[in-house]
Amino acid sequence: MSNDTLELTQHLIACRSVTPDDAGCQQLLTQRLEKMGFHIEKMRFGEVDNLWARRGNASPVICFAGHTDVVPTGPLEQWTSDPFTPVIRNRCLYGRGAADMKASLAAFITAIEAFVTQHPHHNGSIALLITSDEEGPAIHGTVKVVETLKARDEKLDYCIVGEPTCVNQLGDTIKNGRRGSLSGYLTVHGVQGHIAYPHLARNPIHLVAPAIAELAGIAWDNGNEYFPPTTWHISNINGGTGATNIIPGTVSLIFNFRFSTASTVESLQSQVHAILDSHQLDYDLQWELSGKPFLTPKAELANAMSAAIAQVTGIEPELSTSGGTSDGRFIADICPQVIEFGPRNATIHKLDEHVEVADIERLSRIYQKTIEQLLT
Repeated sequence: MSNDTLELTQHLIACRSVTPDDAGCQQLLTQRLEKMGFHIEKMRFGEVDNLWARRGNASPVICFAGHTDVVPTGPLEQWTSDPFTPVIRNRCLYGRGAADMKASLAAFITAIEAFVTQHPHHNGSIALLITSDEEGPAIHGTVKVVETLKARDEKLDYCIVGEPTCVNQLGDTIKNGRRGSLSGYLTVHGVQGHIAYPHLARNPIHLVAPAIAELAGIAWDNGNEYFPPTTWHISNINGGTGATNIIPGTVSLIFNFRFSTASTVESLQSQVHAILDSHQLDYDLQWELSGKPFLTPKAELANAMSAAIAQVTGIEPELSTSGGTSDGRFIADICPQVIEFGPRNATIHKLDEHVEVADIERLSRIYQKTIEQLLT
């Protein structure tokens, strides 16, 4: 078995690419892609390095998307080994980004190399969209590249995002969609006063409490075949001056919807406003949409990936839309079929992040066989 994918993963882990710093990762990828005849386009927005690479001009276009940035390490003394010195222990490769998602990036490259070697005049086109702004604010990364591609009417047919999706073993889970994320920043106004003279004040915490109870008890939708029901939760609540004898003048809340395709941004917003208005609250509410939900029904891409997984691992994968948001939410704007598939996610963002060594090369073979089914 070739160790090429493992070696490239190790080189990428050694790059200290804490978001939004790419730290040379994209240059490592570019060197390999140029040898295969890819047209390389570097797109820098703000402090973020992005890479758009494409081989071929015909359709269909299959794109591999991912990120080179990693989350901070946390306390270095709590790692068993230096997080940016790749180490193999107990048949696992340890290092920050091993699972999220440098093994996937390496597997992209070696899968494409193997495919191009066997099919130098393949049908369609192969592309890569790589950013260093996925783990951070995600405002100068994939979303900006997608806007650029959209402005010049460049579309994709299939996109594989290399996020770590598997739960118990490589091949058990494909993400074929993600829930949307909608946050609300709510301030409810009352009248500040002495707590001994409540008739001269209006306590906004008391005023908003019944509305909170109503919002927490609503069934926003029932979900659907692919998504669980939409959820609403408060993440922050702040009110008061710190003194025990003052009724506060305002209370502030931050809440978040994780919503399915069974609801819309507009429907959720209108229901919240209706409830707040029904309680006759004096309030300000600002909304922030982090991403709309996207869904890829079982079609050519999911079928090709499922078949490839079965060939390499013998496992029939499950389609899932669980988890948080990903850059797939941006890519879905120019691509009708977006799925995510990568290694196990058990240790992502944790101390001693790692990936099983055997899975790294198998991941490359899965990606390669998926390309073969779509472009040959």
